[in-house]
Amino acid sequence: MADKIFLGEVRISLGGVQQQNHAATNAWYFLQPRSLLHRPTSKQSQSPASARGHSNSLGSLRLNIQYTADHVFSSHVYNGLRDLLLQSVNAEPVTSSAAYILGAIIPSKEDTAQPLVKLFLHHDQLAPIINNLARWEISKVTDPNTIFRGNTLVSKMMDEAMKLVGLHYLHNTLRPTLDLVFQEHKPCEIDPSRVEDPSQIQSNLINLKDYVEKIFTAITNSAIRCPTLMCQLFHNLKELATTYFPENKEVRYSVISGFIFLRFFAPAILGPKLFDLTSEQIDSQTKRTLTLISKTIQSLGNLVSSPSLQKEYKKEYKEEYMACVFDSVYTESRVLAVRQFLEIISATSNPTQRNLDTPVVLKEGVMIKRAQGRKRFGRKNFKQRYFRLTTQDLTYSKNKGKEPLCCIPLDQILAVEKLHEDSFKKNYMFQIVQPERALYIQANNCVEEKEWIDILTKICQTNANRLSSYHPSAYINGHWLCCRTQSEAAPGCSEVSTSVDATLQMNLDPDRELQRIHSLVISNIDRLDKLVAACNDTNLLSSFMIEDVHSFFTTIKFLQETIFTLEQEHRTYLRSVARETKYGSKQAPIGDDNYLLLAARVGRLDNSHFRQAHTLPMWPQ
Repeated sequence: MADKIFLGEVRISLGGVQQQNHAATNAWYFLQPRSLLHRPTSKQSQSPASARGHSNSLGSLRLNIQYTADHVFSSHVYNGLRDLLLQSVNAEPVTSSAAYILGAIIPSKEDTAQPLVKLFLHHDQLAPIINNLARWEISKVTDPNTIFRGNTLVSKMMDEAMKLVGLHYLHNTLRPTLDLVFQEHKPCEIDPSRVEDPSQIQSNLINLKDYVEKIFTAITNSAIRCPTLMCQLFHNLKELATTYFPENKEVRYSVISGFIFLRFFAPAILGPKLFDLTSEQIDSQTKRTLTLISKTIQSLGNLVSSPSLQKEYKKEYKEEYMACVFDSVYTESRVLAVRQFLEIISATSNPTQRNLDTPVVLKEGVMIKRAQGRKRFGRKNFKQRYFRLTTQDLTYSKNKGKEPLCCIPLDQILAVEKLHEDSFKKNYMFQIVQPERALYIQANNCVEEKEWIDILTKICQTNANRLSSYHPSAYINGHWLCCRTQSEAAPGCSEVSTSVDATLQMNLDPDRELQRIHSLVISNIDRLDKLVAACNDTNLLSSFMIEDVHSFFTTIKFLQETIFTLEQEHRTYLRSVARETKYGSKQAPIGDDNYLLLAARVGRLDNSHFRQAHTLPMWPQ
């Protein structure tokens, strides 16, 4: 094998907003070996080839690169398109919204979902738009097992949202174990037809189970770190699924596991390079290991939604050896762990759900509570109790298994915060703020304190009555210790702590996404015209599942007008560039023929028959 030769590299930053200094993008680069990057010595011959950065001993390299160039204008140019798309959040029916129409006319749902997700995320409207589209899609489903199983606009928007919002969370959860897989390089093959020595299958199965256990534990223990926006999306989907299928007790799990396991964790394990989990080349053995891990994790996440399918699931395995893996890793404790995980990442404090659900225990343990209405100090003020948190309420009793002495519904928990030590001269104390009072609790240590605060905050984050301020110290002897206010009902003096997801602290460029949408519509303008024609034929409209033809037509008309206005801006810009582009100029250096392509493009624009504003279709009579 010939020695690898470094041919050189060129790095051009294409991401982010371009600065005013365009020196980097206007520069010309030569791809050349490292040895030729240095100035030649006096003894080296400086032939014309070497002066140009070429070597006679190495062949030439020609690259065929395709790229998409979008000319992004100032924000005000996109006002019309932006307003039209944001109106999709409250559009009724949703089939008459601009977002739905884009999904109908653009063949690639992924191409449509990417700019839409970034646009609505920037305007803090991602959860409402997905909720609006998902409600319509779920309402048309007859079998709950098929919810979001296809590549619809909603499912692709969820995929893109999880990648965009949850990438940091994904890395923190999977990377430690995946790094072990890459480093240890342990064989995990269990298919008899792929193993030369059958005696190795058992040891390989042990290796596989070890990796699966590590990843499974990392996932199920990561619920508290799941980004808030992802939790809100899962919460909305669970609410919709249980509303349309109230008699199906498993749909609350399947609608979430279908995304978080089948479309998030399992694909990332299977293709770590696609999720930036590694940049190294993956050998065939490691790829096979990742495939087996992904299949097993996907199975555990999927079966929790319907325990009755456990026996049937093994029959559906095309590979008998995978059924053996399933038998070795499937336990009731793992099913419970997945349920707890799904409950936390889709937490709800909605009181209407309490009568529909069987409560799932999320956390329990012994802590000390302070009795209400007593003086500041006193040994009888603090009593040990057994606390139990479920998906419906928080209770405490004298001992485990005893009748609860107190039950606090989740919708009555308005805030969960640490308590200043000056209140009772005790460490590890926190408070659960309720409408009429606050419950003061002392945990056994700082780790337990943080776990209880985190999980209670996560569960109650959807509470519509959640407080915005609180008192960091206790109310004792007729006043608040923190602000000295005497009224016990006085508003809080400190803001409630909020956790800002690091992944949401991103620089989004909505104008660039609007331009991408414009380009997608222009390239599929004929499909938009067909939808207009379909307004005159109800048989054609049935294939697009349009509910209100009049509002649907109105949205299309506004969309066409907006696209036409934007296209006129682009034509004006290209003509101005074409006038300035001359052979040998900055835009077209000598030896470059791209200016001819630009001239040809401008000519095609002048000869095109894009629909004019005054010829836009009228409402069919």
